[in-house]
Amino acid sequence: MSDPQPVYLSDYQPPAYQVTHTELTFDLDPAVTRVKARLLIERHAEAEASAPLVLNGEHLTLISLAIDDTPLAEAHYQLNDESLRIDNVPAAFSLESEVEIAPGSNTALEGLYQSNGMYCTQCEAEGFRRITFYPDRPDVMATFKVTVIGNATSEPVLLANGNPVDKGTLEGGRHFVTWEDPHPKPCYLFALVAGNLHKVEDHFVTMSGRDVSLQLWVEKENLDKTGHAMASLKRAMAWDEHTYGREYDLDLFMIVAVNDFNMGAMENKGLNIFNSAAVLTHPKTATDATFQNVEGIVAHEYFHNWSGNRVTCRDWFQLSLKEGFTVFRDQCFSADTNSAPVKRIQDVSFFCTAQFAEDAGPTAHPVRPDHFIEITNFYTLTIYEKGAEVVRMLCHLLGWEDFRRGADLYFDRFDGQAVTIEDFVGCMQEVSGADLQQFMRWYSQAGTPEIDARGEYDYVHSTYHLTLRQRTPVTPGQTDKLPLHIPVRMGLVGTKSGQDLALTLEGEKLGKDTVIHLREDEQTFVFTDVAEAPVPSLLRDFSAPVKLHFPYSREDLAFLLTYDSDGFNRWDAGQRLAMLALDDLIAAHRNGVEKVMDGRVVDAFRTLLTGQIDDKAVLAEMLTLPSEAYIAEQQPIVDVDAIHAAREFVRQSLAMELRDEFLATYQANCSDESYAPTPAQIAQRSLKNIALTYLMAVEDEQGVALCEAQFAADHNMTDVRHALTLLVHSDRDDLSTPALKAFGEKWAHDPLVMDQWFTIQVSRPQSDVLERVEYLMQHPAFSIQNPNKVRALVGAFAQNRVNFHRLDGKGYVLLADVVIKLNTLNPEIAARLITPLTRWQRFDEERQRLMREQLERIRKEPLSSNVFEVVEKALA
Repeated sequence: MSDPQPVYLSDYQPPAYQVTHTELTFDLDPAVTRVKARLLIERHAEAEASAPLVLNGEHLTLISLAIDDTPLAEAHYQLNDESLRIDNVPAAFSLESEVEIAPGSNTALEGLYQSNGMYCTQCEAEGFRRITFYPDRPDVMATFKVTVIGNATSEPVLLANGNPVDKGTLEGGRHFVTWEDPHPKPCYLFALVAGNLHKVEDHFVTMSGRDVSLQLWVEKENLDKTGHAMASLKRAMAWDEHTYGREYDLDLFMIVAVNDFNMGAMENKGLNIFNSAAVLTHPKTATDATFQNVEGIVAHEYFHNWSGNRVTCRDWFQLSLKEGFTVFRDQCFSADTNSAPVKRIQDVSFFCTAQFAEDAGPTAHPVRPDHFIEITNFYTLTIYEKGAEVVRMLCHLLGWEDFRRGADLYFDRFDGQAVTIEDFVGCMQEVSGADLQQFMRWYSQAGTPEIDARGEYDYVHSTYHLTLRQRTPVTPGQTDKLPLHIPVRMGLVGTKSGQDLALTLEGEKLGKDTVIHLREDEQTFVFTDVAEAPVPSLLRDFSAPVKLHFPYSREDLAFLLTYDSDGFNRWDAGQRLAMLALDDLIAAHRNGVEKVMDGRVVDAFRTLLTGQIDDKAVLAEMLTLPSEAYIAEQQPIVDVDAIHAAREFVRQSLAMELRDEFLATYQANCSDESYAPTPAQIAQRSLKNIALTYLMAVEDEQGVALCEAQFAADHNMTDVRHALTLLVHSDRDDLSTPALKAFGEKWAHDPLVMDQWFTIQVSRPQSDVLERVEYLMQHPAFSIQNPNKVRALVGAFAQNRVNFHRLDGKGYVLLADVVIKLNTLNPEIAARLITPLTRWQRFDEERQRLMREQLERIRKEPLSSNVFEVVEKALA
């Protein structure tokens, strides 16, 4: 079998034929579902008359084929495992086909498959070709009419996109429902769900006065877990109207919760299919983080109705056109709904840990890739999160008013079309008059740009000289990097006053907070009339996705932590201060010398704990040490053991030095108030639980007693899970074993809670974790065919750095074993799971050898295109 071949953006050609209308009839059966399709097809005006009709189709058994109701003999078409080709077709015609598929054995969870007896679909990116023969590409847009036939007992609910237009009963205990979607859409937005589901219904009145029915479909036992998702949906609809002027366009909006799902959720037009983990919540079963995650995902998928559905991608290279823009929109929604500084801190902390690692690895790619082998491998942090940061930069560059006008023009001009990133940025340029040609390099250039900054204050002339130099490291396939247009939001904080100083640049008064534009390899900005020596506050609100290097002293960082007016930069100053101390301790561990705690970090934390920070959620973030993964990204070579030892030393040192302050903080934030996922309550719980983390760091009797009491109180899952994690991660089996047993027995019936139970166990720092993973893989609650279970157990273990990277290499062997097995069951999940092994070059020589050995073992297997592409890049 030949190796899969890449597809290139430069080879894009418009489709020779368009499907203008699609009619589908599904006769559902687990083993043999029959799909009848009638496609109205027209040849593109610029296509040659001799152009063949080529349709995608995989895992389909062709029963019949006809053009304009005239059957085609086998001699009139060519059929292989991936496509159907018909020569000599008319300029306009109808194509009728019937195929058989087997949803019950579809473990890849693409196309039509079954989850716990329920039929559901996942067609993005190229799953529709597993349903019927079709031009499976996003620039073919058609209206759809769909009839679903199922068993009236086992599938009483039959759903598809759009509005229901007909229904009835059939012989043999079967029934049907017909759905019609009046909006042209690409086939990746098609959806079908059939099963024994129950409905929660509400309504939303749009800004034009239309009444929209909102329905959440779940299994009966989950009816009490839908309230938060419904409320989040209504808030998102109102926010999109108020912020972007975008109104929902159908009479019905549906969400369905599915247990087996490769992604978080899918924005199928009018019928959003969600991973159950992304929609179901209850105070007893879901944490604050889950409540916030559900709110963000519900908003994200709803916002896609315009940024992705009404205006979609011309081709999959433009994926960030819909995903980057929509992530930016959902981030802004969550910031407006909750604590804006905390939302930004959490997003950037994740970004700098995970996306920076992606940029520095063998699978690094631009926000718009120029080639791929398997498109599902490009549903990445670069496409989503970096894409969102690029859109955010546009907003910084243009200002909100021009950005909103550009979005309005984009939606209005391209409604019902499949377009490109140039179309989006072009609208922004047109309304603002800004030259964004250089800015477009953000979409084509891979890697994380780095800014080397230095500053000098001239006491004689009261000027401050700020010099910025940009560089982007070499990435696979890209050696020569051009300068980018980087917006740097900044202020100058006076060392005497502790206040932001007025900024004057080249005679222009800019206020006390401004955006300067770095366009060249190196630029110097001279600020005049600077009244006192300042400390620069650079890259405020993380105004560009770059790494900033400035020679801040520890005193400078402590000063910014206290006085910076930008909440994000205050947090960042604390992280940088902690990192300097951690660097010292990592070096001490590596050199075998005594570890000494930096007193300035202790003083900074004491000031935070006893200061007057009003936002408890921000304070909780400031008290949280950089994660081991974040620390690793700051090191030239990842020393797993030194990083773990250094972070533990800092955590325990702070716990001992500030025990009284942490105890006071914990006690001040305990509450018996009824649970609600409100910003105020979430902030209070966050601060209480970070204090408890430090109190348990030394495992003294009072800390243990507080932790056990919080676990036993069973007030809400946020507090219970946090206490359970601390007990299980302690060195005392007499604490962890009974707590794990009690929790597991209580929640054995709830799959999502058991996922938390798995993750807590395999993320503990003790050395028995790998054996525990092997044991839990045999647990009745685990299934390798369920993506949530795989992520909760094997994926979580691979993020347990000190245990996954153990020196005997057994962690790598376990992950490779799972990847090889999943390669035949669910290639998409297998390709995502392999990521930790692809970062082998960041580690010491022995770990490099062990990780590469497992990659080479995987490479010898007959691989899916998904896994093949990732492994090939990792070994290149």
